[in-house]
Amino acid sequence: MDHERVDDPARWTATNLVGVPASLLGSTAFNEQPSALQVSGVRDAHRGLFDLLERSQGMAESQAVFASYMNTVFALSRTREPIALPSDEPAPPHRWRPSYLKLLQGWGLDANGGAGAVLKGWAQSRFGLLPVFHKAPLQRFPSPAWIAYLEEKASNRWDGNHIFQQLDLLFEFCQWALKRHALLGPGPRVPLWRGSNRCEEQIVEGSLRARHCTMRLNSVVSFATTREQAEWFGDWVLCAQVPLSKLLLVPGLLDTNSLRGEAEVLAIGGLYDVEASYA
Repeated sequence: MDHERVDDPARWTATNLVGVPASLLGSTAFNEQPSALQVSGVRDAHRGLFDLLERSQGMAESQAVFASYMNTVFALSRTREPIALPSDEPAPPHRWRPSYLKLLQGWGLDANGGAGAVLKGWAQSRFGLLPVFHKAPLQRFPSPAWIAYLEEKASNRWDGNHIFQQLDLLFEFCQWALKRHALLGPGPRVPLWRGSNRCEEQIVEGSLRARHCTMRLNSVVSFATTREQAEWFGDWVLCAQVPLSKLLLVPGLLDTNSLRGEAEVLAIGGLYDVEASYA
């Protein structure tokens, strides 16, 4: 590894499970001409789920099939059997069971908390893209910022119940639904918006004054489906053409209100060409 790459973790990449080199996957060239992505082995290992999805009629039934499968395979709704205890002995605490839904709720509350660390770690593991920010810029390694991120990513609160495998299935379900039900149109790309007050440090090429620039976004990044929604989150509004193949979560994918209020889209990050305007 040369000196530049040691000093600039934003340029690091790793092996991945999607069959596209991380250096290409995180580039603007991929965004201009995207290809389909699948996490290796997931659909084969869960063939029964996708057979059921193919037989489903409409998005509501597809949502129900996916939720039921996830609840069964990962015991997400398992309840504790009642235990007879002496009247003076306290009941055992309810066991925390990490789930993709709780993780998405945690991200919605704080993308730089424990749930955000796990999502960024999953993106690194599956797509080979390292995070560039978690509470602070993740610059030269090792550093206090990197150590804090790694500790949160490995926290027992989230690192359990096969959480990466749950996210694998969420990604594959999203990709299936985008194609089957055209949730965001026919593709292969969709315009999405992002509000931000921290633009300058993300710019790789170009400038905000010129209204066009290339930015290095985090390994997992939130977008809004309309400019009006994005304006709530920053003075600068960025519009990017995002490949459907890089989407993990879109409005209407899940039968839940976890993120629906902001119509939030979660995407795999990397370099993006954006049109910038002041809100």
